[in-house]
Amino acid sequence: MDERQSALHEGRIRPTRLDLEAAVDREVPDLLAPELSVVFCGINPGLYSAAVGHHFARPGNRFWPALYQAGFTERLYSPYEEDRLMLCSIGVTNLAVRATRGASDLTTRELREGAENLRRKLLRYRPRAVAVLGLGAYRTGFGEPRARIGLQPNAIGETAVWVLPSPSGANAHYQLPVLVACMKELRRSLQT
Repeated sequence: MDERQSALHEGRIRPTRLDLEAAVDREVPDLLAPELSVVFCGINPGLYSAAVGHHFARPGNRFWPALYQAGFTERLYSPYEEDRLMLCSIGVTNLAVRATRGASDLTTRELREGAENLRRKLLRYRPRAVAVLGLGAYRTGFGEPRARIGLQPNAIGETAVWVLPSPSGANAHYQLPVLVACMKELRRSLQT
């Protein structure tokens, strides 16, 4: 990692337009370990996240505030502290691995392949639950066109499958209070 990439990764500088352009098709590493309580699965990394190397990193993304307000973390973490999620028994992955300008740049094939890859990860790591953050991506990837927000009827192995709204600031359908309410429902289910 060169000096600029290191500074981006540590949050000492913000990505420029050139950094974002260079981040197209990059991946952000999974945060996974065996038997976590929950794995949050984004649709795919945005360019900002890929440029800095952290999940849900774009300012305005509601993942971190929702996680805190739903009680999953004891304080509001920044994307640059994502490793601390493992201490809370939380993992993070993505349905599609390559970074794009927007989720609409993904193909149906990528989402379906991503769903198969996610199934393999879940069977390997065996978290109690997975929360796919994006209804449309879930419907396409898993071939469930009638799926709704919330707990899904089919588990993957022993892992309960939830679908929650995308926390992206571009998702105007679901504002922060709705995302928090959905995450609280998920959290309550994990306490039983």
